[in-house]
Amino acid sequence: MPDREHLRRHSKEELIDLLEIAAKNWLAHDGLWFLAVEGEFDMETAIELDRRAWERFTVIEAQRILRFLGAEPGEGIPTLRRALQYRLYARVNEQEVIDVDERTLVFRMNRCRVQAARQRKGLPDFPCKPVGLVEYGNFASTIDPRFKTRCIACPPDPHPADYWCAWEFTLQDDEI
Repeated sequence: MPDREHLRRHSKEELIDLLEIAAKNWLAHDGLWFLAVEGEFDMETAIELDRRAWERFTVIEAQRILRFLGAEPGEGIPTLRRALQYRLYARVNEQEVIDVDERTLVFRMNRCRVQAARQRKGLPDFPCKPVGLVEYGNFASTIDPRFKTRCIACPPDPHPADYWCAWEFTLQDDEI
């Protein structure tokens, strides 16, 4: 285990700032990796390789969050709601979770750093739906295998101005 003593010398606010820096660094690395693959091959290949990486990463992220929360897979909506707050994306993007009913919630990415950067540069929306399908579906099913994930909107699909993507998570059996 790495030495944590130097971290204990920082205030809670400093540690929160450090977590946000780490999340931004992670996102920068993810973007630079993608651009390198796209430059070497093409956008289609980069998206496919990114999709493959997210297919596995999102499961690892969900498992680690479950451990951190002291939760077990299969605990339903409350655990998914909590887990979404601990994803790395939650540190760098503006997002919201909407309770639809006791079996369904909707996650919306209201401000996405990646899409905002592309907008500033005059670029079209990044077509992240193929990655999002495995990312959000696998994250939710790791939290609870009963979840069915549905994409409401995600680029290249049209989306309203108040969010970039939205995902619906619904429990599929009678247990809640």
